[in-house]
Amino acid sequence: MSEEKKELRHKKSMEKQKANVDHSIAEATEERGLVILLTGDGKGKSSSAFGMAIRSLGYNLKIGIIQFIKGVQLSGEEIFIRDKHPEVYFHQMGTGFTWDTQDRSSDIKAAEDSWTHAEKLLCDPSIYLVILDELTYMLSFKYLDEEKVLAAIRSRPHEQSVVITGRGGGSAIRELADTVSEIKDIKHAFHAKIKARKGIDY
Repeated sequence: MSEEKKELRHKKSMEKQKANVDHSIAEATEERGLVILLTGDGKGKSSSAFGMAIRSLGYNLKIGIIQFIKGVQLSGEEIFIRDKHPEVYFHQMGTGFTWDTQDRSSDIKAAEDSWTHAEKLLCDPSIYLVILDELTYMLSFKYLDEEKVLAAIRSRPHEQSVVITGRGGGSAIRELADTVSEIKDIKHAFHAKIKARKGIDY
């Protein structure tokens, strides 16, 4: 095939693709906040959520972050938020991983205390984005009442978006979400006995 024909075929293909994209954009007329669930057993769920936090901060939008499970080991995102963006509402459950604490009663109390912070954000129309990092574990382990959590997310301000991360969490949270992305674990350095890297893994 000649270069001229290749160019013509490519142009027609791109024209068709553009028409499809333009049509989809034109049909998207509803404007409101979203519920986004980032799940799966692969690496990158929290990283993606914090990417959206940085994106929102770039537009000077108010955000709030609640981290369930994490909080014992210092992370780069915590350092960045606390040092560079002290205006961000940032709360960590602070107990670390449940396999470290091995104390169900204490974990439940910490989860419930942290959820009170989440509820404040979910009632505040000035907060554009709420990140509920690792929330799915709190539902899977039944540390939080599922219907109470779902009801709070459903009744949030119209323009507020919520990003939820973590594995599992049950079908109800998936059904509630507008967007669900599942990150698959194809290969992970940890399984090859490579240590976690500062700035990459934490």
